[in-house]
Amino acid sequence: MNIVVLDGHTLNPGDNPWDAVAALGELMTYDYTPADEVVERSLDADVVITNKAIFSAEVIGKLPKLKFIAVTATGYNVVDITAARERGIPVSNVPEYSTDSVAQFVIGLILELAHAIGHHSVAVHAGEWSTKKDFCFWDTPQIELAGKTLAIIGYGKIGHRVGEIAEALGMKILTAGRDMAKVREVVAQADVVTFHCPLTDTNKGIVNRDLLKLMKPTAFLINAARGGLVVEQDLADALNAGTIAGAAVDVVSVEPIKPDNPLLKAKNCIITPHMAWASLAARQRLMQATAENIRAFQASKPMNVINP
Repeated sequence: MNIVVLDGHTLNPGDNPWDAVAALGELMTYDYTPADEVVERSLDADVVITNKAIFSAEVIGKLPKLKFIAVTATGYNVVDITAARERGIPVSNVPEYSTDSVAQFVIGLILELAHAIGHHSVAVHAGEWSTKKDFCFWDTPQIELAGKTLAIIGYGKIGHRVGEIAEALGMKILTAGRDMAKVREVVAQADVVTFHCPLTDTNKGIVNRDLLKLMKPTAFLINAARGGLVVEQDLADALNAGTIAGAAVDVVSVEPIKPDNPLLKAKNCIITPHMAWASLAARQRLMQATAENIRAFQASKPMNVINP
């Protein structure tokens, strides 16, 4: 069985070998694959492994040997699952591999907004502490999270884990799913709002001018889910106008981020490069789960299939 990895660098930048997958067939790996080379590199593949490489209906139609698509992610919008289903090609994802890593990262973002730890470390290294008369200094509000309210939009595995950790910090938890009336209700009450929902046609741009106006002016917004949930100009405008106090995003609408993204110039906006999922432990789980998905397909018992 020929197995082709089209964009494997993020999963294995050198510390997470493909041994478990290589044991299942003849393996060819590419760190990156330009869009115009996806078909050529996949022509002889029985199994393709993709993270961001696009498998449109047109691409799938040009691959007569293709039997299985393994997505090394939870989201699977890179594959036209209807076209794959019509060809009888199962598509499997990995639904749970980064729960603890993402939840930990989100709590880290909340703590950074509450304390500006990085900013104060930079200030100390720049010599500001040594010039002070007191034994201590801070130049941003220091916010205690105990007693504050966290609204979690999307209460799946990751959202639930974030809630557990936040409760240990003394925070009160509110949750909402797809019901927009409920989303607006909890957003208006929250001191911190964090998003953990998949991107769909119905929630694209859910974080817009109208929703942001409902938030407290002291509130923080966190997005480590999907960049498309946010109307980025609206969020930048809200931050610059003081409509909300701060934001932290690990995802943006176009990745890598474009130099003209308005969030780059917004006040009190932390931006990290889509790295919440990327701990070695999470990537090792993702590698093993991908191998298990392929092994299950080979045994004619495909698992984690998103287009049955």
